[in-house]
Amino acid sequence: MLEAKRKKGESFESFLRRFNKRLIQSGVIFEFKSKRYHAKDESRNLQKTVAVARKKYKDKIQFLKKIGKLPEDRFKGKRRGGR
Repeated sequence: MLEAKRKKGESFESFLRRFNKRLIQSGVIFEFKSKRYHAKDESRNLQKTVAVARKKYKDKIQFLKKIGKLPEDRFKGKRRGGR
């Protein structure tokens, strides 16, 4: 745990600057930033299962569009993930 006390006569800004410097030097910020977006790895079996389900869903949607039971533009522009 990191602890810092304000010195006598020290301004708040200089105390905050000193505290931030200590925080950076201790590596705490780096550690939390590196863990922030880390996702747990899925097993290969789960990845394959999800991929098969996704393909079945896409094929079903494509078939429904082909026979006219689903409008073609229903799913346009609603993708997630910036694709």
